[in-house]
Amino acid sequence: MKTIYDLDAKNKTILMRVDYNVPLRNGKVENDLRIRASLPTIDYLLEHGAKKIILISHLGRPEGKINPDFSLSPVAETLKKLLPHQKIGFYPLPEPTQKIEIPADVKIALLENLRFDPGEEENNPDFIKSIVEATNAEVYVQDGFAVIHRAHASTDAIKNFLPIYAGLLLEKEVKNLESVLKNPEKPILLIIGGAKVEDKQLLIDIFAKIADQIVVGGKIAADGYKTNDKKIYVAEDFDENAKGEKLDVGPLSTAKIAGFITDAKTIIWNGLLGYAEDPAYATASTITAEMIGEKSDAKTIICGGDTTGFVENLMETHQNLAYSLVSTGGGASLEFLLGKSLPGLEAIKA
Repeated sequence: MKTIYDLDAKNKTILMRVDYNVPLRNGKVENDLRIRASLPTIDYLLEHGAKKIILISHLGRPEGKINPDFSLSPVAETLKKLLPHQKIGFYPLPEPTQKIEIPADVKIALLENLRFDPGEEENNPDFIKSIVEATNAEVYVQDGFAVIHRAHASTDAIKNFLPIYAGLLLEKEVKNLESVLKNPEKPILLIIGGAKVEDKQLLIDIFAKIADQIVVGGKIAADGYKTNDKKIYVAEDFDENAKGEKLDVGPLSTAKIAGFITDAKTIIWNGLLGYAEDPAYATASTITAEMIGEKSDAKTIICGGDTTGFVENLMETHQNLAYSLVSTGGGASLEFLLGKSLPGLEAIKA
């Protein structure tokens, strides 16, 4: 995989795919961790003489139509705060044959939501070609790990127009996920939660061959998940609401999970252990996140959208927590672990 370490960025105009699909509230970015995750690549390119960096991303599901609720304008404002010494430009998507005029003193530009045009999700080469031509881009840097499992214009069709290099975030994601599949330190612990067993069973099956211990919690366990595999521990007690609904893993099971975490040298966690949207039923997930985040002697991978969002929010208030990887790609990280072909990665290797 070609990375930006292989790129001569000097005096180049670089088109860079990022993952700025961040939560918004009242027109402002609610959590900027994904934006901050892109800064090492931006800084590296600037330090190595890039002429301009044009950032492209999607946000939400506007279904190919311009929708102010999904504008990246709040992200541009957050970028200005995170990069106070840089002049940040924000521009609409170009029409065909239109040029985007970026002033000389603007080194970083962010374009509007890619999904405002149906060509992005349709993997339309003409759409991404119009962006390449409008920006005079010479090189493409793919740093949006969260979308590399999708054959969209900014992940797949782009390979027809520019040489592609992986950014530092993408490289970090791939290296960490590869390490747990190819050369993990034992004991290996997989913690599975969430609601739908059909989304997780393949992962359980794969790791049943390589993990030393698998934990099943969340609604999957509450609904009575069964297995004969002795290395799979299914949560056995639960905290219930007044209706008798099992909404969190109980204290006995949480204590057992804590013991598995203490012993493990490689930990992969996918899926919350309870209905963590309600703090009353976030106890098991919080204890699990804190124990993993305080474990400095293990490779620790957090993946899956709900799980990473929960951990990211916890990290905002618990500065001592650190993980090898809090994956920015929910579906992408799962498909990588399942060994599926990812169009965005294949495009870099092409």
